[in-house]
Amino acid sequence: MVGQSRVAREDAMRAIFMLLLIATATLSAARQTGSPEQSWGESERWAAFEFFAGAWIGEESATFGEGRGERTYELVLQDAYLLGRNRSVFPPHEGLPEGDTHDDWTVLSFDRDRDTYVLRQFNSEGYVNTFVLDAASSPPERLIFVLEESENARGTRATLTLTRVDADTFDEVFDLTLPGATESITIRSRWTRSIP
Repeated sequence: MVGQSRVAREDAMRAIFMLLLIATATLSAARQTGSPEQSWGESERWAAFEFFAGAWIGEESATFGEGRGERTYELVLQDAYLLGRNRSVFPPHEGLPEGDTHDDWTVLSFDRDRDTYVLRQFNSEGYVNTFVLDAASSPPERLIFVLEESENARGTRATLTLTRVDADTFDEVFDLTLPGATESITIRSRWTRSIP
């Protein structure tokens, strides 16, 4: 009887050991190949955007005046998103007597279901714009985002185009047509990498 229980314990220990080996091998293989949920956030997804990482200074020009901007881009939340923080200041002048300060946060993500990038822009004026990367883009040199929807300004049409000029410079063109408007507003900016 004692011999049988010892044999049963040894068989149980062998079975547990085999299960542990199988589980370890399975986990190791999953780490090497990576599941879609794990691999979408890897650096290859952000290769077209890594150029933007860091701090930038901008010269901005719009129909309502000239301004300056400061902006940063960084990967956040375990590299799942690219976060941009922007402040643009347009000083007072004849057409804009009180001047204007505009803040926005941009969150770029990858939509696996549509196999494309989605850019959500949260503006200090209360608008939330959702853009989708246009297939006509040629990353990383030229990125064209087309407005899909605008919270608090339904019916707005817009495009946002980012064009890499050189290793430390990019141009941005934001074309916007508000609901019911016949003329568009265009803001052109040149951004230069801020060297600390």
